[in-house]
Amino acid sequence: MEQPFSSSKVTVEYFDPHDVYKLLAPGLIPRLPLRDLNWQSHAGPLRSINTLHIELLPSGADCSNIFTPLSSPNPKGASSTDVANQPARDDGFQTATIAGRGGSSDQVDSTLRPPAGPGKERRHQIPGLRRTPYLKVLLIRCDDNDTYKSTTKAEIKEWIRVNTPPAQGKSGAENHDAFEWLIIHVVLPNTVAATQPRTTGKVPDSSDVSKTATLKWRGSSTSLLEKLRTDFNGSGKGAVDRIRQIRIGVNDVPYSMLPRVVPAVPTGYRETEQDSEAAWADLIGKFKELILSSFDTRVTQYEEDIKERDAQRSLPGWNFCTFFILKEGLARGFESVGLVEDALVGYDELSVGLDTIIQEQAAAGSAEAHGGALLPYTPDLKETAQKALSEIAGGTLEFEEEEAVDLQSGEKQKLDYSESIPITSSKKTYRELILANNVSLFDFRCYIFARQISLLLRLGNAWSTREELVAKLKEQQEMVPRGVAAKTPVPKLNEEQENLLQLAEICKRTLEFVPAISTVMREDIIAAIMSAKKHEEEDGVKPVLDSMLSEVVDNMVSSFAFSVAQQILAQTSTKALPIPPSTLNDAHDQKTSIPDPKTTMHPARTTSLHGQGTQRPPLSPGFPSGRLLGSIDSPATSSFQKAGLEELAARRAELYALSRNILEECGKKRGWSDGWSSVPTVGEAGIVDMEEIGLDDDDDDDDAEKTKPAARETAEVLHTSVAGVGTTLLRTALDNKDDFYRLYETLTDKALRHYTVAHHLHSVQACMADLAVLKFHLEEYKDAAYYFYRVIPFFGESSWALLELSMLVMYARCLKKLNKLDDYVNQALRQLLCKAAAAERDRLQQKSRFRNTLTSATQYPEASAITGFLADLISVSASLEKDVRIPLTSLCCDLALDGPPFYDEGQDSFSLFLDFHSLLVDEFEADSVSIRITSKTAGGNREIWLQTEKPVTIRPGPNKVRVQSTTMMAGTFEVDQVRLSSEKVLLHYERDPNQPVDKGIASLKNPQVAVYQRASGLDVRLSGTKDLQLDKKKSLDLELSTGWNAVKTCEIKIRSATGGLRLVMSEAEVIGSTQATKAEGGTFKFGAIPANSSVKVRFPFTVEHDLLDVAVRAEVTYSTERGSFTFFKTSSVPISLAVEVNVQDIFKHNALFSRFAVSSASSSPLRLFKSELLGSEVFDTHFGHSPSQPVLIFPKQPTSLLYKITRKRGVAIGPKTNKTLYLKLYYSVLQEEIEALFEKTIVADLEDSPMREYAKLIVSKVLAVVQARLSEHELEKAALLGELQTSFLGHVNWESHFTGLGSASNTQQQKSGTSSPASSSSSSSGEDISSATLADFMTAFFTNHPFLPLPHSESIPEPNTIVIPVDVPPVAIVHTADLRVSSSQPPVVNGTDASDGSPTFVINQLLPTTLHLKWTRMWDTDLSTSSLSQDLEFGYEITAPGDSWLLGGRRKGHFVIPAVDDDDAEEKLSSTAETEAEIPVVLVPLREGYLPWPGVEIREVRAGGENGNGTGENSPVVNVAGGVHCETDYRNLGETVEVVGDRGRVTVSLDVSDGGGDRGGPMVLECEGGGWGVGRVVA
Repeated sequence: MEQPFSSSKVTVEYFDPHDVYKLLAPGLIPRLPLRDLNWQSHAGPLRSINTLHIELLPSGADCSNIFTPLSSPNPKGASSTDVANQPARDDGFQTATIAGRGGSSDQVDSTLRPPAGPGKERRHQIPGLRRTPYLKVLLIRCDDNDTYKSTTKAEIKEWIRVNTPPAQGKSGAENHDAFEWLIIHVVLPNTVAATQPRTTGKVPDSSDVSKTATLKWRGSSTSLLEKLRTDFNGSGKGAVDRIRQIRIGVNDVPYSMLPRVVPAVPTGYRETEQDSEAAWADLIGKFKELILSSFDTRVTQYEEDIKERDAQRSLPGWNFCTFFILKEGLARGFESVGLVEDALVGYDELSVGLDTIIQEQAAAGSAEAHGGALLPYTPDLKETAQKALSEIAGGTLEFEEEEAVDLQSGEKQKLDYSESIPITSSKKTYRELILANNVSLFDFRCYIFARQISLLLRLGNAWSTREELVAKLKEQQEMVPRGVAAKTPVPKLNEEQENLLQLAEICKRTLEFVPAISTVMREDIIAAIMSAKKHEEEDGVKPVLDSMLSEVVDNMVSSFAFSVAQQILAQTSTKALPIPPSTLNDAHDQKTSIPDPKTTMHPARTTSLHGQGTQRPPLSPGFPSGRLLGSIDSPATSSFQKAGLEELAARRAELYALSRNILEECGKKRGWSDGWSSVPTVGEAGIVDMEEIGLDDDDDDDDAEKTKPAARETAEVLHTSVAGVGTTLLRTALDNKDDFYRLYETLTDKALRHYTVAHHLHSVQACMADLAVLKFHLEEYKDAAYYFYRVIPFFGESSWALLELSMLVMYARCLKKLNKLDDYVNQALRQLLCKAAAAERDRLQQKSRFRNTLTSATQYPEASAITGFLADLISVSASLEKDVRIPLTSLCCDLALDGPPFYDEGQDSFSLFLDFHSLLVDEFEADSVSIRITSKTAGGNREIWLQTEKPVTIRPGPNKVRVQSTTMMAGTFEVDQVRLSSEKVLLHYERDPNQPVDKGIASLKNPQVAVYQRASGLDVRLSGTKDLQLDKKKSLDLELSTGWNAVKTCEIKIRSATGGLRLVMSEAEVIGSTQATKAEGGTFKFGAIPANSSVKVRFPFTVEHDLLDVAVRAEVTYSTERGSFTFFKTSSVPISLAVEVNVQDIFKHNALFSRFAVSSASSSPLRLFKSELLGSEVFDTHFGHSPSQPVLIFPKQPTSLLYKITRKRGVAIGPKTNKTLYLKLYYSVLQEEIEALFEKTIVADLEDSPMREYAKLIVSKVLAVVQARLSEHELEKAALLGELQTSFLGHVNWESHFTGLGSASNTQQQKSGTSSPASSSSSSSGEDISSATLADFMTAFFTNHPFLPLPHSESIPEPNTIVIPVDVPPVAIVHTADLRVSSSQPPVVNGTDASDGSPTFVINQLLPTTLHLKWTRMWDTDLSTSSLSQDLEFGYEITAPGDSWLLGGRRKGHFVIPAVDDDDAEEKLSSTAETEAEIPVVLVPLREGYLPWPGVEIREVRAGGENGNGTGENSPVVNVAGGVHCETDYRNLGETVEVVGDRGRVTVSLDVSDGGGDRGGPMVLECEGGGWGVGRVVA
C-alpha cells in the first residue's frame, strides 16, 4: 500500500558528505515553509502560493519515507519488509503526528518505491507514479583554497555527473521528474574561508549579498565563493547561479567540530549580522526560484502529454485508466506545491470523464472499444456478501471458486471492512489497480471521491490536514541537535481559521455521492453474487433476487452509506459551529448502551456538539410564539457570523438526517417504527385499508397457504439479521429496540441543533416534530408533551392544518396521561377544538364560493376524528379552579343580530335575537347565553346585559338564541361582548365599540342596537327648581313617573354624573304625598306606588367650579307582578343663570338710588313679568309704577329698574340686624317656552296615533335638532311676532335620526317561530312602525304646523323666579358740596340767559360765590368698621383749570365732623345748620363758552398732618387704607356756566385787499362795549 504523504509539501534532497547539515539546519528550518510564491500559469492568471512546505531528505533515503516524519536529519532507511509488516492503522481521520503516532490520508504503493541506495533509480514508464525531488542540494565544507583544489572540486564534479542529467538531449519523459540543483558552501569559523570576503571585486557577483563589508584582498588571490561560481555556474548568457555560501557563527558550532588552528594570516574581515541575514534571505529566494523552475518544467511536460493522449481518445486501444494516471500526476503536482484548487479541478474533470466513459460503454455495449473494460464487480464486496449470506443461513454455504465459510465454530469473526474508513485513498492500492485495469467502477468512484475530499479538506483547512502539516513542521523544528543554538528563533504557529464554505462543499458533495455510489454498490454486489451462481439462466436474463440476497444487499449498502456520512461528519467537525445544547433530557443522556456516533468511529474531540442538556422550562398557558428551541442569540454569535457558518450547519444537518433515514429504513424491517405510522389520522377517516389480492391461479392457493408459515419465519430471520452491516455503530443500534431508538433520537437531535444554527426554521420544526411523535410512540409522554408544546404553533402558522390537528390529538393524550388537567384543557383540547373549527370555517367558505373549475383537493378533518373532545372539555373543566376561556369566534362564525329589539307589552323589558353558526361537530348545552351592549357617552360608559332565561342546546350549524333584559336604558348601543357558558367553559367574544362594522371576517354583523324609552313605561325626569335664591344652595328636582307599572317596591339611587358636582343628599326631601320608607346617602326606598303616578325628590347640590350643565344618573330598581326591573337614565340640565343683573348706587343726603340693569345671560330673549325689591329691618324701598305688560329683554338690549332706598327711623343697628335687600324677578326664557311648545304639540298629535309609544323618542330627537338649529335671529323674530316659524326644520333628514327601530308587534310576527310563549301577548297594534314611518310623521307635522304661536303671559301659570340678595354698601360719611352764586349779582343785560337754564356771565366778571358743605352718617351701617364714636377732620380744596377760571378767596380749608354719642345718635347722624359750613369765594371766568363749575375735593386729614386721598367730581368716593370710607355728593356736578364777551357792536371789513398782505379774509374795524362791564376785572 502507499505510504501516507502530505499534499502540502515538495521534496528537497540534500547530499551531506561532510556532515554539515546539522550545522545548517538550525538556521534553515526556522525559515521554512516558503511563503509568498508566484507562478505564472500556462492557461490562466498568475497563481499565488501562500505557503509551500519543504521536506528535506538526505540523498540515498527510501522515497517512501519522503512524506513520513523523520526522527533525525540522517535517518536509517526502512526496508520494504518492515513497511509491509506494519499494521494498517490509518483510519482516514487521524492526523500526521509526531514520534510515530499516526499517518496521513494518502498513500503510495510500496512496489513503486525506487530502490534504496545511492545509485540511479529506474524511472517508471507511467508518469505520475514517482515521488522525485524538485531540488537537489549539495552541502560542502571547504576550509581553504588548497583543500578545494585537491579534493573538493573533484567531489563536486562527480556529484554533478551522477545526479544531474546532461544539459542537452533531455527527453520529455525525464521532464516529468525535472529538478534543479544547488551547491551550498558551509563555512566554519576559525578557518581560512571564514576570513575571506565573499567577493574581491574581480569576478562579478550575481548574488544579492550586501557588499558593504567587502575588503580588498591581497594580490590576485580569489575567494572560495568566487572560485565555486567560476567553476560550476557556467559561462553562458542565461547561466543560473547555483552557488550559495552560509557562514556559521562560533556559538553555533559544537566544540568538537570547531577547528583548533587559527589562520596565521589575519585579514581583518569580519562578517556582520546584516551580511549573514542577507545571505540567508538570498538562499531562501534561490530555493523558491529553483523549485518553481522545476515545477514549471514538469507542468509543461504533463500538459503536453495529456493533450496528446486526449487527442488519441477515438483511436483503438486508448485506455482511460492510463489517461487517468497521467492526468492525476498533473493534479498531484499542483497539489504538491499548494495549488489545491487546480488539483481539485483536475479530479473533477477526471470524475466527469469517468461518467462519460461509462455512459458511452453502456450506449455502445462494448467496453473494450471505449476506454477499456472495468471489473464487473469488486472482489472485496463479493467476499463480504458471501460471508453475510452464510451468516444469515446459520451454517455453511458453498460458492463457486470459494472455500466454505463456517459460522458455527468459535466466535463470529469481525469483518475487516467494518473497522476501516470507507472513503480513503489509502484503503487499497488504487493507483496500481487503475494502472492494471483491475479496478471496479465502485472502487474507481470511491478513489476519486476520496481524493476530492482530501483536497477539499485541505482547502477548508480542516483539523485533520492542518494538524498533519503543523506536526511535520514542529518535527522538523525539533530536529535541531541539542547543544546547538538556533540563530533564528522558532516562529509561533498561527492558528489559521477554517474555511467553512469548503467544509460545507464537502458535505454537499457527500450528499450527492451517497445516492449515486449506493446504486453502483448495489449493482456491484448483485453482479458479484450472480457470477457465483451455479445455475444461472442461459438466456442471459438476470435472475430474480431472493429475499436473502436482497436483505444482504440492503444491509451492505445501508452500512456503507451510513459509514460515509459519519466519516464526513467527523472530518468536517469544527469548533466554529456554535451548536446549542441538546434538547434530550437527562435520563436520555444517561443511557450508555450505544456510544455517541462520533466517539465510536473517530477520535474524541471537544466540540460544541457535546452540549449538556438543559432543564426544560415549565409549560405555560398557551403556546409559544414560534421562537426556536435552543436558538442562539448570544452577543458573540448574533453580532458577527463567520462566512459559511449557516451553510456548513445546514449541510451537516442533512448528513445527520441521511444517517437517521438509513437507520429508520433498517428499523422498519424489524418492525421498529418512528411513530408516524401510528399517528392519529385526521381527514382520511373515510379511506378503507386495501388488501392485496394475488392474480395467480386458484390452484396455487393451497401451496401458498402451506408455505406461509415457513415464509413468515424466514422473513422474521431476515428482518432481524445484521449480516452485511459492517459499521459497529449501526450494528449495535440494530441489536435491540432500545439502542435503535436512542441512536434515532441522537441523530435527530443533532440534525435539529445544526438546523437551528443554519436558521432553517422549517427543518428545525420538522425534526422537533419527529422527536415528539417518537416520544409519543414510545409512551414517554412527558418528553412528547414538551416537544408538542414547542412545535404545534409552527404547523398552525404554516397552514398544515391536518397535521396540526393530529399533533393536538397526541398532545391532548399526553397531557391526559400525565394527569395535567389544566394544560389538558387550556392548551390541548382548547387548541384542538379551535383548529378543527377553523378548518370547518374554511370548508364553508370554499363551499360558498362560485367556481367554474373543479373543486380543490384540500382535505378537511372528518367529524368522527374530533367527536367527543368537546364533551371531554366540558366535563374536565368542571374540576378546574378557573374558567376555561375560549374565543367564541374560534368555534363559531356568522355572528349577527337578527332585527331590532323586541319590546314586551305591559312591562319594561326587551329582547334580542342572536344568530350564529356553530363550527363544532358535537352539540352541547349552554347554561347561559348573554350579550352586553354598551354606549360610550360623555357621562361614561353605559352597558346592558341580556341573558337567556334557561339553558339552551347549541347544535352544529346555524343557531338562533333569544336573550332578554329587564334593564331599560334609552340610547344607541353596540354589542361588545357575547358569552356562552357551559360548566366552567366560557366562550366569549369581545370587540371594540370603535371598530368599524365591516372590519374582519370575525366581526359581529349588525352590532348596533337602538333602545328607546316607551311613553307608557317608567320614566325619570330631571329639572332645575323654578324658584332660585342665590344666597342659598341650588336644587334639582327628580320626578319619577311609574307609567303602566303598578310598583310594589321601588328603590331610587341618585348619583352625580359630572365631575365636580356634589349632591347634598342629607338635605334632600320628597315632595308630595308619597314619602320614602327609607332615605340614606342618595338612595330612596318606596313602598307601593300606583300606576300612572309620580314621585318628586328635591336635593341641593354644589359645584367645585363653574359649570354650564350638570348631569345626574338615576338608577331605579323596582318590582311588579311580572318581576323585577331596572331603569337607568342620565339626565343633563343647565344650571347657569338665565339673567344677568348689574347695580349702580348713587348716595344722597337722605336717600340711596339703585339702578338695576337686567339682561339675558344667553342668546335667548327673556320675558320679565314682575320685579320686586324687598326691604329689610333697616331700609325701606320705593318703586314707581309697574308696566302693564311683560317686558321683553333681548341679549343686546337690557332693561333698567330704578329703586329708591331710605333708612328707617328709630331702628338701631345691632349685630343680628338684617340689612340685606332682595331683588326678586319673575321671568321666563323664550327658548324654554319654544321647547315646551314643541313637546306639547307633538304629544298631542301622537295621542291617538299607533306611534304614541314613540312620543318620548320623537320629542328627544326633535328637541336636540331644535337646540342645534334655532338661531338667535329666529328667537328674536319669534319674540317680536309672538309665533315661531318651523321652516328652519323642514330640510332635516329625520329618517337618519330613527335608525335601528321597530315595533313590538312586527318583531313578534317575524320571530313567532322562535319566541317564548310569554311573548305571545304583545302589542295588539299591527302596523309596522319603522324609521321611515317616523320620518313621514315628522314631515307631515311640519306641513301641518308651519307656525307655532307662543303662549301668552296669562297662560304661563308658574314663571321662573330668582331672588338676588342686594347689600347696601356701608359709607362712613356722605358729604354734600354746593357752589352758590351770590344773589346780589346784577342780572345780564337784555335777558340773554341761556335757554337750558345755565346762568350767563361775562368774561372777567367777578362772581361772589358761597361753598355750602353738609354731611351725614346715616349710611354707616357696618358695626365692625364704624367711626361714629370719633371726630373726623376733613380738608376741602376748590380746583379748576387755569385757562377757564380764576379763583379767589378761601380755596382750601379744614372742618371737623363731631362724634356721635349713643344717647342722641339718631339726631347727630346728619349735620345741622350749626355744623354746616358756608365758605365765601370769588370766581372769575376767563374764556367764553359753557364752562363747568370748579370742582371740590374733600379729603380726610389724618393725624400727623397727612391728608387722605381726596374726592372730586370725578371720584366722589374715598376709600383710604387705614382711613374712613366716604362719598361726596357734588351738587354742581354736570352743571355749566355760559360765559360771553362784553361786546355791543362790531364793525368788520369784508374787502380782501384790506386784509393786508397775503392774509386776506374779514377784518374787525371797530368794537363797542355792551355796558355789562360792571364788576369786571380790568388790566
